[in-house]
Amino acid sequence: MNWLRAAVLGANDGIVSTAGLVVGVAGATGNRTALLTAGLTGLLAGSMSMAAGEYVSVSTQRDSEKAALAVEKRELRDEPEAELDELTGLLTDRGLTREVAREAAAQLTERDALRAHARVELGIDPDALANPWHAAGASFLAFTAGALLPLLAMVLPPASLRLAVTIGSVLAALALTGWWSARLGEARVGPAVARNVGGGALAMAVTYGAGSLLGAVTG
Repeated sequence: MNWLRAAVLGANDGIVSTAGLVVGVAGATGNRTALLTAGLTGLLAGSMSMAAGEYVSVSTQRDSEKAALAVEKRELRDEPEAELDELTGLLTDRGLTREVAREAAAQLTERDALRAHARVELGIDPDALANPWHAAGASFLAFTAGALLPLLAMVLPPASLRLAVTIGSVLAALALTGWWSARLGEARVGPAVARNVGGGALAMAVTYGAGSLLGAVTG
């Protein structure tokens, strides 16, 4: 679920940032080559930035998880009784009686003490640590997929329809990603769609205005 939510948000970022870029350039010039160049460079820059950011972020998370597991492993080696008491207390806090918690803690410790403490105390699954390469790849692909929509919508139609097709397709895509993100988070659909569509519309309006002003000044 977390990866799916991240993919939706990455695609949404790709849609909004690239739409703002190409619409802004369209406000300054109608040259198809200029639009394609701006869109492609924006797509590549954005997708690489997203991938690099996710890699650094998740690498830091993974390092923290490994460091926490190392500390826990050392404590289990040096203070096994104290760790057993700690696990018992954690299970008691979750609603078990003291006697049942003690028995459960003893059985979990005997089976795999590190895994038990990692999951109950740290909230970490030792067999499924965060993978920075997966995160980077998912962000790159999600952003690229989202960015392709406004790019193609801007460069493929005839010049007279470019802006209308791009705005319409972008707003429809943002409505879809807003609906999807709300469903994934079990939130209200209406506000999520309104935020997505409103934010995208504002971004395109601002960049188009800036591009038109720049085109008028430089032209």
